[in-house]
Amino acid sequence: MAVRKTERLLNLLIMLLVQRHYVPKDRIRSILYADSSDEAFEKMFERDKEELRSLGVPIEVGHMDSYFDDEPGYRIRPDRFALPDIDLSADEAAVVGLATKVWQHARLADATTEAVRKLVALGVDVDVSALDIVQPRLSADEPSFDAFWEATQDRTPVTFTYLRTGQDVASRRHLQPWGVVRYSGRWYVVGFDVDRHDERVFRLSRVQGPAQRDGEPGSYDVPPGTDVRAVARRLAPAPSTETAVLLVRAGAGLPLRRDADTIQPDVVGPDDRTIWDRVELTRAALGLADEVLGYGPDVYVESPSHLRAGVVSRLHDALAVGS
Repeated sequence: MAVRKTERLLNLLIMLLVQRHYVPKDRIRSILYADSSDEAFEKMFERDKEELRSLGVPIEVGHMDSYFDDEPGYRIRPDRFALPDIDLSADEAAVVGLATKVWQHARLADATTEAVRKLVALGVDVDVSALDIVQPRLSADEPSFDAFWEATQDRTPVTFTYLRTGQDVASRRHLQPWGVVRYSGRWYVVGFDVDRHDERVFRLSRVQGPAQRDGEPGSYDVPPGTDVRAVARRLAPAPSTETAVLLVRAGAGLPLRRDADTIQPDVVGPDDRTIWDRVELTRAALGLADEVLGYGPDVYVESPSHLRAGVVSRLHDALAVGS
């Protein structure tokens, strides 16, 4: 059920984002909620809109014809959706945040492709360039990622084996997950630790084996006003950061530019096909090489030298595997 709900939210997000005009309510229903009764559609549609808005998605309401008071329609303007740092609220664990930050994760990539395919097949005027604003570059390859993410969607408790830093023996933990967030280059699940009777943060890479559901969906609530990102920042180990100087191709690397300390435009770059900018930023050291690699030929590392060497080494390894 969690996957169906997530796919529906993602489809709604994409449908309102890739079209150039307001989408009438009946059009939305015919494409995304065709199997629902009138009452069920109204409830689901209102709930889905509020969930997206709670995640920072700017859904606008307007009329197709400015001269007539016809049925209102809905849209998401790409220029507004591209604003920096959409904070995730605790009552939903990153449907949109994960869609924009973890697009390369296989399940979400498949759902995105399927959503666009369905819209095109139904004759919807799709502007797929609107999806470029998210520029997803992070991976989510921890084996337990799916289990925790899905559990946050329908509020299902989970149990898992966890190996803490400095310990040789793993222990069994029981958690009511509130959300999954990326912090300091690592993925964490945030929630209420049933055994410790307090909020806790667990690093997904330290989960041993599969995480298992340990209760019924909807069996707990997240405390009102909880900010899972703030909890992760407060409870997770302090990040180690470093300053990187990157050459970024014009029009690329929007997340890098958004977080930059300084940007020097129109500098000499590795090639002369486009303009290059020098971007200096401070980032968590862990995961920075992965992020840079995700931009392919559009980002070139000037410093630090160990970051450049790490990126070059990874590229050589990839070439060796492909040859």
